[in-house]
Amino acid sequence: MKRLLLLLLPATAFGQNIYQDPHQTADARAADLLHRLSLQEKISLLGFVSPGVPSLSIPRYVWWNEGLHGVARAGEATVFPQAIGAAATFDDGLLRHEADAISTEARAKYNLSVALGRRQQYLGLTFWSPNINIFRDPRWGRGQETYGEDPYLTGRMGAAFVRGIQGTDPNYLKAAACAKHFAVHSGPESGRHSFNARISGDDLRETYLPAFHTLVDSGVEAVMCAYNRVNDQPCCTGRTLLKDILRNEWGFKGHVVTDCGALDDIWERHKVMPDRVTVAAEAIKASVNMDCSDLLQDEALAAVQKGLITEADVDRALTPNLRTAFRLGLYDASGPYSGYGADSVANDYHRSLTRRMAAESMVLLKNDGALPLAGFSTILVTGSNATNADALLGNYHGISSRLVTFVEGITAAAGPACGVEYDPGCDPKDTVHFGGTWVASNSDVIVAVIGLTPQVEGEEGDAFLSDAGADRKTLGLPVGQIAFIKALRRAAPHKRIIAVVTGGSAMDLSSIDPYVNAVLLAWYPGQEGGNALADILFGKVSPSGHLPVTFYKSLSDLPAYDNYAMTGRTYRYFGGEVAYPFGFGLTYGKFSYEWLYTPSTKAPTGGWIAYPPSMGPRPIPVVARPQDTIYFSVSLLHEGPTDADEVIQVYAEYPSVTGKPMPLRELKDFKRVHVPRKDNDTAFSGGGAVFALPVTCLRKWDDARHAFRVYPGKYRIVIGGNSRDERLTAEVVVK
Repeated sequence: MKRLLLLLLPATAFGQNIYQDPHQTADARAADLLHRLSLQEKISLLGFVSPGVPSLSIPRYVWWNEGLHGVARAGEATVFPQAIGAAATFDDGLLRHEADAISTEARAKYNLSVALGRRQQYLGLTFWSPNINIFRDPRWGRGQETYGEDPYLTGRMGAAFVRGIQGTDPNYLKAAACAKHFAVHSGPESGRHSFNARISGDDLRETYLPAFHTLVDSGVEAVMCAYNRVNDQPCCTGRTLLKDILRNEWGFKGHVVTDCGALDDIWERHKVMPDRVTVAAEAIKASVNMDCSDLLQDEALAAVQKGLITEADVDRALTPNLRTAFRLGLYDASGPYSGYGADSVANDYHRSLTRRMAAESMVLLKNDGALPLAGFSTILVTGSNATNADALLGNYHGISSRLVTFVEGITAAAGPACGVEYDPGCDPKDTVHFGGTWVASNSDVIVAVIGLTPQVEGEEGDAFLSDAGADRKTLGLPVGQIAFIKALRRAAPHKRIIAVVTGGSAMDLSSIDPYVNAVLLAWYPGQEGGNALADILFGKVSPSGHLPVTFYKSLSDLPAYDNYAMTGRTYRYFGGEVAYPFGFGLTYGKFSYEWLYTPSTKAPTGGWIAYPPSMGPRPIPVVARPQDTIYFSVSLLHEGPTDADEVIQVYAEYPSVTGKPMPLRELKDFKRVHVPRKDNDTAFSGGGAVFALPVTCLRKWDDARHAFRVYPGKYRIVIGGNSRDERLTAEVVVK
């Protein structure tokens, strides 16, 4: 009977159904299709494996696809640096280009697979990336997937990723991004299906939610709700997060997808609901639209029959999914991206892009003059990660047929006239047996590639060599690697030893620091990691990465891992001594900072005022109102042998407010500035950047008013190269 009634539904002027007409809006098409579906068909489309509706020419589609740092789990694709490495670039413009390349490859792979009749998982267009949880504790194995510990940096990098993935077409999404895991989710992995994060309103609003709000404002198409509870409410059925904040306060119009199996967790592990039918009803009422399991598909009909929800509730749940599908062109024969083919996958441009991203991500932590390398005739490349593909890939990775290991990159860059040898050297757990020490004694330079792999840090079930359920129990390097570095120094007491450290989190490097001349943090740098490393070692590129996390001296400096309060965590709330502060990173040379235009609430007229080096004026306190903007500009002078990039970081310090916890210091803006090498007789070259900070960026959550506000008082603007660096300062008084 329903199919007969469809004859009465509207069609376009050419007799085409509205939902099949690509000239109609996504909203109009979704509404038209919705009324052509039976209740059972609607419910079938609420799961991540959508079976399709053949009678309406709706094809099968699998919504679960991964693209965190390249199209993942889907064959040949460009593998970019892991997300934590991308964050270390502080280059959101470059990350947007990376994400654009990822969505280009995704479109091409989708087109090619659909042409062969393959509509399978991981070859789709809906990516459950980025992970914008706050990396609040270095023990968390999945911290490598994030953009670090700072909400502002996470929001900027995440927004750039979303814009690159989703494209700029006004009517079609190139691909769909998903902000996850909403919210307050960062370990421990072993308890992720059952823990209850108890947090204050201040921490929720100022640390755990800002990046999600930024991505919603940037148009992210999907949000994934997390496994855990927050203040007793399950993230996938709780009204506070999904309804009050995400939908009503922020105005999110996209679709909400559950983490995989999260709905079953609610009744089986959290035990806050009696059965699956109740969970299905509560999830739909909380505005969940898609389930990464089969619970909604299996139980929603029973929930309707029991009167727990209505068909109108199902309609509201399904509509955002249909809108996304139409915006992606899943049901259209052609669209703006239908011409992408094999030449768009893993091409030379994408290879050059990942090589640049990898080089910008690597952080030079120590250099006693050993780098850059020049004039050496023999090099030993050694260490357990020197040829390890996993140390390039990280987790949630794709695969490339052109991976360049660290040994391969160094060998190619050194050239045929240089004697390069390789020996794996050590096993991470063996403190007695080593290889390559004799070769080290006869080499001019030793490059030891050590550190972590995704087998010891990652996601529950994936990091199978972790002794802490995919997390880490210690900040230390593997004991076998520490012993090996000491053995190398004994064998080659006067040779240059360069430690290249892989990993996705903060590590205690004090155990190797006395035995090496330089330390370069490579993260998990992707398929071009070997070439990018060589670019830095041989001085083709000056290192320019900056830490997106704090490197603590000891885990004993931190609160308990399962304590989600921010007190004593991250550079914002930890005032103790650290090994390396947030934002830290060395380069080949030195930068000095000067004011070009001192802070003012008035934008400069007639251009920015430039003062000679060391002769800029002393800034006077700026009196500002909440509606004002603070303008200033900074110049850089560089002394060094190569072109170099500096990341100018702008921080704010807050006034004391009774009863209100304030961060010690907080990132408010940053700009990466490229300074070319000076070619004449002077040793200096320069560059600069302009900043405009709205006073509203200083706002903080007032729990009593349940609103953000800018507190009156005296603020400090601090500008430097890391969170504990003060090159320039200014005072702002907010009335």
